[in-house]
Amino acid sequence: MDDKVLYQKVFTVNRGDFDKAGEVSTQIKSILKSLGVNNDIIRRVAIASFEAEMNVVIHSFGGTIDFTLTSDDIKLVVKDSGPGIEDIELAMQEGYSTAPDEMREMGFGAGMGLPNIKKNSDKFDIKSKIGIGTTLEIIIHHNKK
Repeated sequence: MDDKVLYQKVFTVNRGDFDKAGEVSTQIKSILKSLGVNNDIIRRVAIASFEAEMNVVIHSFGGTIDFTLTSDDIKLVVKDSGPGIEDIELAMQEGYSTAPDEMREMGFGAGMGLPNIKKNSDKFDIKSKIGIGTTLEIIIHHNKK
């Protein structure tokens, strides 16, 4: 089947911008709703995009979320510049967090971000280089045949 691009947009996420944190995932959710995507799929995308967005706000120097809706899949490519992740396997464990105390005091940094993203994805890939940044590729199928 031809996987046709139906919608694409790149969003910017700024470091430490808690006033706007969550806006990208809210916009993505609204776009999917307006296009008639199934509510269960929207929920999974909203969770994955929110967790990824918060990771960029909390842990990086800023980045982007490239959102693509095709006839079969929803793809999020999250790229940040920043410190990178030293131990991806450790970072994928529920409860592990490198969030500073000030972030934890605001209710963030419970160590559930990456595990929640993976749990809500049909395909999840993470690449990180120390001193360069991290890239997540998240794919959620919405048109199973």
